[in-house]
Amino acid sequence: MANDRPIYLDNNATTRVDPRVLAAMLPYLSDEMGNAASRNHVFGRLAREAVQRARGEVAALIGASGDEIVWTSGATESDNLAVQGAARMHEERGRHLVTTTVEHKAVLDACHFLERQGHGVTYVCVDRHGRVEAEKVGAAIRADTVLVSVMAANNELGTLNPVADIGRACKERGVLLHCDATQAIGKVPVNVEAMGVDLLSISGHKLHGPKGVGALYVRQKRPRVRIAPLLYGGGHEDGLRSGTLNVPGIVGLGAACALARAEMTAEAARIARLRDRLWEGLQRGLGEVVARNSHPRECLPNTLNVRFDGVEGDRLIFAMPGLAISSGSACTTSSLEPSYVLRAIGLRDDQIYGSLRFSLGRFNTEAEIDAAIAIVVNAVTRVRVMTGTKVESSIEPGLFDAAAARRRRAP
Repeated sequence: MANDRPIYLDNNATTRVDPRVLAAMLPYLSDEMGNAASRNHVFGRLAREAVQRARGEVAALIGASGDEIVWTSGATESDNLAVQGAARMHEERGRHLVTTTVEHKAVLDACHFLERQGHGVTYVCVDRHGRVEAEKVGAAIRADTVLVSVMAANNELGTLNPVADIGRACKERGVLLHCDATQAIGKVPVNVEAMGVDLLSISGHKLHGPKGVGALYVRQKRPRVRIAPLLYGGGHEDGLRSGTLNVPGIVGLGAACALARAEMTAEAARIARLRDRLWEGLQRGLGEVVARNSHPRECLPNTLNVRFDGVEGDRLIFAMPGLAISSGSACTTSSLEPSYVLRAIGLRDDQIYGSLRFSLGRFNTEAEIDAAIAIVVNAVTRVRVMTGTKVESSIEPGLFDAAAARRRRAP
């Protein structure tokens, strides 16, 4: 039963598909089954028209034009196409890249691969909240630098980077700027012109769209950006990404972007209020036991990364079956190593292992947040008692009924 399921607060890992997005996709999973590359009959032409509409919807959300959108399988592919594609295309000009120590693994691993191919990479350090200074990025640019890659918002911390300032530094030096905007899209305004971005990665399942579809923005003017493809065979997407297009997924991503464009301002404000309510409730219930890792101001409206003194995050998650949350990025949780992001901001191993990420989404309610506060405070109190480290809680464990709280959720 749906009401017996945990409260979902792991939206930075993936989001529930919006019913309106699903409705837009369904025809292309049944009667409208054409291949967008089949131009000699009506089924193919209708699929192509749907794909082109979706290009326009994605482009409108980021201030681009439809012909600058290249379809991919998701942000991991988009990141690799941008980083490897730019590096390979411009090898004659230079073989140096600049990125940060807290980028998504799709960027970092692509950079490590390029290092093994003879490229040089400078990894710029971040501050204690995971934010990089534009001046440090600018100082890392060399005469042989061909690409800078800096994420708009960190997936674990939610911390926002000064991408527009970094964009200006790149333009002054004639260096391309790639931005992994996967977590930022649909949550905060993103405009490739205002930010000076040349390549930008998007993934559908982070903004209430489907999994398995993404896009890469590739600037086509001032300047026209050229990158080398990763995949060959068929010449789809102007030769940048061969392969039959995922028409239902593309339609879904377009619909998700259209909804974000129409509703983002009001939705972000509502979700930010819920995030702040969560943080204030944890502070009220736990006092100095809880500390915030995320930036207090320059942060996504939906993300709260906190650490609990004297408590291991994995043990705490086990003690909270009523919540679906994360102790790190969904892309790295198979590793037993401490989060490299939290290590990069200077946390000790015990602080890293005691950290949890709460990431809210479109369908979370105030009642769920109040229930989550009670669940966390009670769990931290119990775990600390079991480990011999006590905390005074302002929430009586016996007064909280998780099942009743779930019944109070809005439909």
